[in-house]
Amino acid sequence: MTDFAAEAKHIHASLPVVDGHNDLPWAIRVRAGGSLDVADPRRHLAGYHTDTARLLEGGVGGQFWSVYVPSWRPDPFDEVMAQVSLVQAMVAADPRRLTPATTAADVMRAREERKVASLIGAEGGHAIEGSLDKLEALAAAGVRYMTLTHGSTIEWADSATDIESNGGLTGFGREVVREMNRLGMLVDISHVSAATMRHAIDASVVPVIASHSGARAVTDHPRNVPDDVLRAVGETGGVVMAVFCPAFVVASTARSALDMFEAERALRAEFDPQDEAGFAAASAARATAMQLDPGTVGHVVDHLEHIAEVAGVASVGIGSDFDGIETTPTGLEDVSCFPAVTEELLRRGWPEQEIRMTLGDNVLRVLEQAERTAA
Repeated sequence: MTDFAAEAKHIHASLPVVDGHNDLPWAIRVRAGGSLDVADPRRHLAGYHTDTARLLEGGVGGQFWSVYVPSWRPDPFDEVMAQVSLVQAMVAADPRRLTPATTAADVMRAREERKVASLIGAEGGHAIEGSLDKLEALAAAGVRYMTLTHGSTIEWADSATDIESNGGLTGFGREVVREMNRLGMLVDISHVSAATMRHAIDASVVPVIASHSGARAVTDHPRNVPDDVLRAVGETGGVVMAVFCPAFVVASTARSALDMFEAERALRAEFDPQDEAGFAAASAARATAMQLDPGTVGHVVDHLEHIAEVAGVASVGIGSDFDGIETTPTGLEDVSCFPAVTEELLRRGWPEQEIRMTLGDNVLRVLEQAERTAA
């Protein structure tokens, strides 16, 4: 009888995972005031999903750290740059296990050194404040993807979870995409409306990614990617990185959480703009009170299999959203648990080569293509 757990552990021993989205930097800011002394990832961080020891235990060889700030913040660009500095400080403090990365070659080198390559992704186009110069500044600071929106529609792109007022991307939105191509930044279509997804794929000369999204045909939530977009992603060589968030992974949970972003905006209005910790605590309490089904590893793999079926196995990836979600599927409690995904893929008959593509090689291919185009 095949020992799938042992086989999965063997695969992860070579640090194959490149995770598309982890919100630890924002969690540290909200829960620890941005202090790495208070929340030091070099130690076990109780109550968090992530620290460096558990990253290595989970076989993570590349991590896109999200430098998210909410769209309601008054100076999002400056605050995103502060989050970039936080990531850089976190990496510099642990050179034995973490290393900065901006290229696919950096990630491959980190794998050889048995370190976690630390890449950076900005979550939400509100961060550039309508300025291509600020977009260029993000790229110069090492940011390698930008999610075009977060939960709210902005002046040049529609969000999946807000009023669609632009019909997708505006002319300036298309210009943003082209500038990202020039700068070597990946265009991220997570969080955006289906129309924005289609426009972004059309406007980009580089394959796009969805850094943390599910398949809408499996779980009907607007945050997920519909089949026609999956096909377009596959035809253009992009990657959809399956998220672990139960509200986007489990059908019954998605039905109960359809108004999640609208409710979050209403709750936000009850708090002082500077009180991120109070808002986060209230939001977490609200999520806990709903007692929604967290799902299992199998639910996540259902999304991986559907993406592979529709877009092709070369277009599948993983974007956990750890430390950006209140609950996780059973069996995926923290970053040490990535081998559970591999174990389930093996159980379903996936060959090792395709598993390695899914765990990280696909997104590295797209990153490398973005680098070549920019050069």
